[in-house]
Amino acid sequence: MNRTLTMPLWVVLAAAAALLSLGFAATQTRTPTTATPAELVATYDKLADGILAVKHTEEKLVRSILATTYAHAQSALQRALRSLQAREGGEARSAVEELAAHVAQLGTEGDNAVAGVRKRLLEGGHHHNAEGEKQGIYDEGYVVVTRAAKKGFLDASRAIGQLSRSPEKEALEREWGKVEGTWSALMKEKK
Repeated sequence: MNRTLTMPLWVVLAAAAALLSLGFAATQTRTPTTATPAELVATYDKLADGILAVKHTEEKLVRSILATTYAHAQSALQRALRSLQAREGGEARSAVEELAAHVAQLGTEGDNAVAGVRKRLLEGGHHHNAEGEKQGIYDEGYVVVTRAAKKGFLDASRAIGQLSRSPEKEALEREWGKVEGTWSALMKEKK
């Protein structure tokens, strides 16, 4: 009786082993499907295009903000110089104060409204120049204005602001020359 039970069990075990080995061999001859489906790769590639396009658009927009601010500063400078020539002290002081404010905005890459947007982007984890921030080239969240340019603009803004008490043409032109130098160098960088 023992033999009859052993035989069928042995047969079942042998058959199971044969089936398992056939299944194992079959999986060894099939091509593995570990590659990411092409459709998913194509979609991810399109997403990367969009992300990079948004980064490029952000830089162009910030450059436009800066160019507009620079144009306003030039206009304030011309008003100040005309007022000085016409000996209109009050108007000259007002134009010089406005000029100083615009130059400061160049250094801070925009006014408080722009800073609010930059803060929101930072809170969301977006750092346009993350690598430049690590290297100390950019302040956190800045897109175009480097730390060196920021310092140049803010120093010139302070000096121009001090001139508003008693504006003088030569001193104003000298300080504006510093702004122009910083601006030219900044606009040549990373176009």
